[in-house]
Amino acid sequence: MAIAALVCAFLFAPLGIIFGHISLAQIKRTGEDGRGLALTGLIVGYVATALSIVFLVLMVLFLVALSQGIENRPSGPVYTAAPPPPAQELPAFDPPQPLGTNCQYPATPAPASKKAAAPRSGRVPTDPATVGAGIETSRGNIGLTLHNAEAPCTVNNFASLAQQGFFDGTTCHRLTTSPVLKVLQCGDPSGTGEGGPGYRFPNEYPTNQYRLSDPALKQAVIYPRGTVAMANSGVGTNGSQFFLMYDDSRLPPTYTVFGTVDETGLATLDEIAADGVADGADDGPPAQDVTITQARLD
Repeated sequence: MAIAALVCAFLFAPLGIIFGHISLAQIKRTGEDGRGLALTGLIVGYVATALSIVFLVLMVLFLVALSQGIENRPSGPVYTAAPPPPAQELPAFDPPQPLGTNCQYPATPAPASKKAAAPRSGRVPTDPATVGAGIETSRGNIGLTLHNAEAPCTVNNFASLAQQGFFDGTTCHRLTTSPVLKVLQCGDPSGTGEGGPGYRFPNEYPTNQYRLSDPALKQAVIYPRGTVAMANSGVGTNGSQFFLMYDDSRLPPTYTVFGTVDETGLATLDEIAADGVADGADDGPPAQDVTITQARLD
């Protein structure tokens, strides 16, 4: 029994203690040898039991502290890296060569949402440097200055569509009110964001200020309030849809800038933006319909 007490003290301390007491009682009663083994089993059993209790207490304290730490941890992401650098301004315009000498408008697989002839191809004039235009909408007039000297192929496209009445009777199907994108998007006769004139054409400024392999083409720049820029689904997919920016917006420099909005137009855009998006989100149809009644050149 004394040997069993010593063995159990190492394997399962409480059982070693029990066997140790039984062994001592038996030795006292019978006078047998083994008292030293029984005492050793008892001592080892008590020490092992005490260490086990201390270990369990420490484990409980650790788990309690861990659970409190999880509960107190912020619910949002914790950023340890430095914040991203602020967006840069649009690059200064440096006329690429050859500018406006070979404007091309190849057909797209998707048919036109509204019948339209492609603009004239080849060389288009860059003089005059600016062209006046206007968009009359159900919410008010929006005056434009088109930058013919910086984006002649794009201005040529807008002028052609306006003269054909392509924009007349169409809706501005999208309004965004997020902190980084504040635009009214127009120019899609289908009103779905998928429509176009049945052809496409390449990007101009600011995309042509970068090499196509330049990683800066994927980094946001600031398109300032009052900018008129083409909407697209990728570089070289411009058609008829365009943005009217009622506040500074951040986009990669892959959206062609071809004009600015005058003060009267900005007031109209501010009123449209103040009404918000139809479903209360920050991107979707305007809460109040915006229909272009006529787009014209001055």
